[in-house]
Amino acid sequence: MARVIAEREDVIPMLAEVFRTYGFEGASLARISEGTKLGKGSIYHFFPGGKEEMAEAVLAQVDEWFKHHVFEPLIERADAVDGIRAMFDDVGRYFLSGRRVCLVGVFALGNERDRFASRVRDYFAAWIDALAAALERAGRKPEEAQALAKEVVGGIQGALVLARALDQTDVFTDTLRSLQDRLLTD
Repeated sequence: MARVIAEREDVIPMLAEVFRTYGFEGASLARISEGTKLGKGSIYHFFPGGKEEMAEAVLAQVDEWFKHHVFEPLIERADAVDGIRAMFDDVGRYFLSGRRVCLVGVFALGNERDRFASRVRDYFAAWIDALAAALERAGRKPEEAQALAKEVVGGIQGALVLARALDQTDVFTDTLRSLQDRLLTD
């Protein structure tokens, strides 16, 4: 049965889960309708540009969440170490302790990679740059901060994949803890 949704913004988190599950190419209109409980007319009312517009809206919402909860605190917190700790806490919550895959990562690896390449690249670059800035403020040299930031973001993404592949969320939570310890105790 079709469901009534008052706002376009209400649909975006549901679309995100459809794209997380099936990727861009696998998210057929039938799957989108099933995942959102909306009929075809309602879906196109909210997203007249079709699946491409849906994906852009979902990626924009992910970007906004990370900007507000991760990137800005890393850059703006007076205490850089507090910003780094908050990043690990918020990332753990966002990815549901490893039960939720990274939608941007899904788009980076799928056939849609080229279609959304700049958005994917900008997301990861912003995360790396924000973390590197916090690491520099915490006393790391610029080259070391940049290398560590890439390692940490890559480690988080890899832990998400491994946790999902092994169906063991502790792989993700253990990796977050290990990466945080590495950054804050070296």
